Amino acid sequence: MRRFLAIRAAALCLLAGLAFLAPAGSSMAMAADAEAPRAIIPDFFDPNRRLDHPPADEVRSIRFAASADFPPFSFIGPGGAFTGFNVDLARAICAELQIPCTMQARPFDSLEASLLEGRVDAVIAGLAITPASRQRLAFSDVYLRPAARFLGLAPRAKDAVTAASLDGRVVAVVTGSAHAAYLAAFFPKARPLAVETLALATEAVKEGKAELAFGDGLALAFYLQSEAAGECCAFVGGPYLEPRFFGEGFAIALPPDRPELRRAIDWALDSLYDKGVFAEIYLRSFPVGYF
Repeated sequence: MRRFLAIRAAALCLLAGLAFLAPAGSSMAMAADAEAPRAIIPDFFDPNRRLDHPPADEVRSIRFAASADFPPFSFIGPGGAFTGFNVDLARAICAELQIPCTMQARPFDSLEASLLEGRVDAVIAGLAITPASRQRLAFSDVYLRPAARFLGLAPRAKDAVTAASLDGRVVAVVTGSAHAAYLAAFFPKARPLAVETLALATEAVKEGKAELAFGDGLALAFYLQSEAAGECCAFVGGPYLEPRFFGEGFAIALPPDRPELRRAIDWALDSLYDKGVFAEIYLRSFPVGYF
């Protein structure tokens, strides 16, 4: 079972040397406070669906597992604490269900076996959702998706991005990546500048070698808040969420014979979104949102 490897590699490349903030077909909801810019909170939950509260004794506890090398989703933070977006979300699920939880850090390659052999109840680690994995595992509702974004110099932030507007414009993109394939499919008249890493794509924009960079929105969001960016740049257009190119998204992997556990987790995820708890967790882990 493979995680979103392209996302992870791009994020780790751009996040090297950055300090994390301590974490405590979709529609988009807006969240804001009185002084901060409005932030877009991704919403992948059907507002017309009504889930029943799970019976009190149906799920008595959950043993969650995640890897400890997948920032900002799950990693060892300052002081040795296991933290990150997925870790906080798992704990919030158990608080919403009012049941005890454990949160285990395990090597990524061992997670599926741990789940199928009954050593853990749920894996919240970005296991890829594919036809093959669906034959072995069950999955909760998708709670987050990878998004591709264009990045350009800050004055271009409000530029329109269409197939016509990118005609002849140079776009830096990682060679051989899903983003390069998407660019070729949907913006065929753009002039791709092939680079080896997303860091080189952002450097090309800063140096004027490319008008835009195109790549993983999460990695680019962390670049925007880094010293390396120096407030040079901003997102332009998007986001782009095409599962055929970028994957189905993030969901919690579950044993195939635990439908009651899936029902409980789906109810908790939906409830956390309605109450604004999901938004709080998202903004702690992604202070510069990538949607």
